[in-house]
Amino acid sequence: MSQHRNTVVILGSTGSIGTQGLDVISRHPERFTVTGLAAGGAHVRLLAQQVARHHVPQVAVYDEAAVPALHEALEEVGARYTQIQAGPQAVNAIAGSGADLVLNGITGSVGLEPSIAALRAGSQLALANKESVVAGGHLLFGAQVRNDQINPVDSEHSAIWQSLRSGTHAEVSRLVVTASGGPFRGWKRADMSDITPEQALNHPTWHMGPVVTINSSTLMNKGLEVIEASRLFDVAPDRIVVTVHPQSIVHSMVEFVDGATVCQASPPDMRLPIALGLSAPDRLGDVAAACDWTHASEWTSGGTFEPLDDEAFPAVALARECLRASEKHTAVLNAANEQAVHAFLDHRLPYLGIVDTVKEVVDAMDGELRGNPLFASVEEMGQVEREARRRADDLINSQK
Repeated sequence: MSQHRNTVVILGSTGSIGTQGLDVISRHPERFTVTGLAAGGAHVRLLAQQVARHHVPQVAVYDEAAVPALHEALEEVGARYTQIQAGPQAVNAIAGSGADLVLNGITGSVGLEPSIAALRAGSQLALANKESVVAGGHLLFGAQVRNDQINPVDSEHSAIWQSLRSGTHAEVSRLVVTASGGPFRGWKRADMSDITPEQALNHPTWHMGPVVTINSSTLMNKGLEVIEASRLFDVAPDRIVVTVHPQSIVHSMVEFVDGATVCQASPPDMRLPIALGLSAPDRLGDVAAACDWTHASEWTSGGTFEPLDDEAFPAVALARECLRASEKHTAVLNAANEQAVHAFLDHRLPYLGIVDTVKEVVDAMDGELRGNPLFASVEEMGQVEREARRRADDLINSQK
């Protein structure tokens, strides 16, 4: 195993992926040196503590208004020599600073430009920002300077990535993406009209940020993951299925042409896919607990693998339709969903209104999107997203 210390930049360092990434790195100081951190700016004290602990020379905050508070926080922890940059371009600059590895844990399509910057700079991109793939499409993949420059960090895509080692691309029959089912597994659509943000934020197996947690409850996250899997692994949408697996032990599977199904199983802990994203093709020790085979397994209680209820959770079917249509459709799906989720969290939209609003926006924009299905630039992607967000906001505001 190589003992070269890889330089690492972490984007979204104060979020769920970023904090767990730094936890993995802190256990392997002989392998990694953190050369830059980027964060939104809402948690400057945590960011300052991260800078001090990992002796980080430069930091970027998306929100320029957070700079004075960050200066103060860095002074308090004795990290006054750390260079601070602010604004979206500062985040892109730190992403494109040429580190060996860039872990992108930013939430939302704002993560696309930093992903592109990292790839163009030749960094290996450990990608947890699914919107880069969903909204960016060929803009992301076209930025690669070599093959296999993206290491997937989503637990499902990491599981598929690991399972794909068992055969060639031509031998793959189907990808099977597992879903926990979220807090409303087994509910019927008629039961969902009065769901509150507090209920939806109570995920049974994973601890994630608020937007991702709501997406998990509607299963929009599974829809986005089907899009991501199709593009990351070059597998047609019709050969990707979703199965509900509430225990979240099997993180996804690959079915091969001979009938064999290979899966990756472990207790739910994002540090495992994060660590592999940082260290591949090597595996690191002291990352996460393995399955305990000395006790009776809970895999079989309450239905281990169940079909998805498309009527109660229409988000996956909607995402699949968008994937078949064009990359512009998937960008619109994602942008409209972000607006709807924020509105729901702010008590401005009922729970069932989330996916209904997204579908209305996609349907309304369908004609203009089909006419020219590929983005010419990141700027055009931004324009299409803004239009989708505007339409979503108009629909949300009209419901008041």
